[in-house]
Amino acid sequence: MRIALAQTEPLWEAKYENFEHAESFLQEAREGQAELVLFPEMSMTGFSMHPEKIGEPAEKPETLNYFAKKAVEYGLYIGVGYVEYREPKSYNRYAMISPKGEILTDYRKIHPFTFGTESVHYAGGDSLSFCKVGDWTIAPFICYDLRFPEIFQLASPQAELIVVPANWPEDRVEHFKTLLKARAIENQCYIAGINRVGHARTSVYSGDSMIVDPLGRELAHGGRTEELLVADLDLEMVRKYRAAFPAKIDRKPELYRKLADGLHI
Repeated sequence: MRIALAQTEPLWEAKYENFEHAESFLQEAREGQAELVLFPEMSMTGFSMHPEKIGEPAEKPETLNYFAKKAVEYGLYIGVGYVEYREPKSYNRYAMISPKGEILTDYRKIHPFTFGTESVHYAGGDSLSFCKVGDWTIAPFICYDLRFPEIFQLASPQAELIVVPANWPEDRVEHFKTLLKARAIENQCYIAGINRVGHARTSVYSGDSMIVDPLGRELAHGGRTEELLVADLDLEMVRKYRAAFPAKIDRKPELYRKLADGLHI
């Protein structure tokens, strides 16, 4: 499967202008014969703490309606992030859309970023999400979720590709790059980290979007400017590697739960 990461520089809270700009990435992805194109977290607004301004109703989210039409038009699977508006707190979401315009899965970020006040405005989700793209099973997480390996261990028995859309700032980007590789190695799967570039209010984003294979090797690594990163993923490679080195059979989840209960975690 050929995937494409749209490393973008969204205009701040300017959804409609960003809709127009996103189309150039869809065009390039189709011309490059990609099957799946992935956008960063809060793809069309940037990482905003104003859900009352950028949020969309759960019943008819405008961003998903727009990209469902574009998925049909361009014949692509599309991953896109948006905000579901709720009171008293909203949700940071990431959806996967089929070339038929179907919403395949729509994940709610489990770990809002308390250090960045996200948890003041956004509630955390409480479930994993999966979807099928051809023979592949894909699981989305969002940005700060990357720091919590437990959910990746739960997802990876089903998922051969885990996608991590992000708005990860430059001053902590070494964490982003290291954790993407660690999650790929730990879970013996492909990891796609889709970051943004540019400036937004007080933050600077260096890009560094990455596609990492199950051995921790970089298949694509973005620079500091907008670009479309493309790589071919091999499903059979994941299956053969997991069969040859079945590391997960040595995990002890029951013991981990017992130890956690004993420590009152």
